[in-house]
Amino acid sequence: MANTVLYMSMSLDGFIAGPNETDENGLGDGGSRLHEWVFPPEGGANAQIVDEFMSTGAVIAGRGTFEPAEGWHGDHHGGVPIWVLSRRPMPAWARDMSAVHYTNDIAAAFRDARQAAGDKDVLVHGAATAQRAIAAALLDEIEIHLIPVLLAEGRRLFEHLGSPRRELERIRVLPGEGGVTHLRYRIRY
Repeated sequence: MANTVLYMSMSLDGFIAGPNETDENGLGDGGSRLHEWVFPPEGGANAQIVDEFMSTGAVIAGRGTFEPAEGWHGDHHGGVPIWVLSRRPMPAWARDMSAVHYTNDIAAAFRDARQAAGDKDVLVHGAATAQRAIAAALLDEIEIHLIPVLLAEGRRLFEHLGSPRRELERIRVLPGEGGVTHLRYRIRY
């Protein structure tokens, strides 16, 4: 069965976006620094991680991640199905994106994404989505790409978990190029 895996870049002080996030400034001021590692040279640890998340079989994202990214034009990577968690209906501009499914039912989204992914992982995007998934015991693993920068303010990943303490089992620590460290954990429920 597919694992559901949150892949998230984060500053050393725990921020996943800088201050002043808007639809036009989706990563906030200075937040693009958190994703510089994604454009790796040939080979290396960073390229390995990019290959891993690009080979997932389905995507689950929150509306706040999906819509500012313009829905990745309906194709996050390789045409895999995308579930968008939202209390709002699908916007008109996304209605022709056949791989995109809007729902507010997190359990159904995770169930359907796992089924669609087959033996591949399900890529999970977004802080609010991750927090809801942890609270509902639906997220299997967390891969943090720890960036050697202190943003000092912005949006934190684990600010609103709304669940009891969770223990994590470290699966991998992989030093990457440019100072990034890739940390992978399995969540113990």
